[in-house]
Amino acid sequence: MLVRPTAAMQEALDREAPEALQRWASQLPATVARVLDHWGLTAEAPYEPGGACSWTAPAGDVVVKVSWRHPESEYEVLGLRVWDGGGAVRVLDELVLDDTRALLLERCRPGTWLASERAPEEQDVVLTGLLQRLWPAPADGFPTLTSMCDTWADEAEARAGGLDRGLLDEGLSLMRSLPRTADREALLCTDLHAMNILAAEREPWLVIDPKPHRGDPHYDVTQHLFNHSDRLHAQPRQWIRRMAALAELDEARVRAWMLARLVCEGTRVPWYADVARRL
Repeated sequence: MLVRPTAAMQEALDREAPEALQRWASQLPATVARVLDHWGLTAEAPYEPGGACSWTAPAGDVVVKVSWRHPESEYEVLGLRVWDGGGAVRVLDELVLDDTRALLLERCRPGTWLASERAPEEQDVVLTGLLQRLWPAPADGFPTLTSMCDTWADEAEARAGGLDRGLLDEGLSLMRSLPRTADREALLCTDLHAMNILAAEREPWLVIDPKPHRGDPHYDVTQHLFNHSDRLHAQPRQWIRRMAALAELDEARVRAWMLARLVCEGTRVPWYADVARRL
């Protein structure tokens, strides 16, 4: 099998990816061969579009994920081990090779995306139900949501874009303050949406590809809200209200998190800023 970057990885490489990622991607065929040889496996065609920094493929009853080691990826395996199959895929083994972390994961069958299997309203129910199962897990030792949000706020402030200063200041202030004012902490996925939830046999739905952080659970519904741009643009308040109710969260706090994220992303995507103004 010819190993090459997946569509998402190639897109990242074409966007002036970090030099370290480019070096890693150039060695991908040899790295994948070494990983497969270690576990005595033969891989099928990789999943597409795949990840920007990883190559993932089924191999019989398991899945092999070969990732570039960088801060965002380092805690995935720890989160999956903490959850131990309760709502998320199980880790069967791992292998660390210099700038590569390879995971041997259980294979979800049929493995279809929640996004393609259920209507949007049903996706809301499945996703919030999974989050409520994952949040209570021990979160000690994971990076904090505070550190991630501080970085995002600094990057957005440097970009600024065409946002008026009042809206920008409000959004940046929320991005920095919300993670510090939470009344409880949870083990968060931070990137959970309907294409990171797969149909399975052991459980109806299993989470894949988490980016675990420790922090405010109100943050954790925001990526799903972002991934349905039509609903977000059409009725942001109503949809935020629905997601907060399903996840048993405070609506005002979910709305504040969305305002913060919309402003930060609005420095790159103008219509996000328009939705922020409406909120």
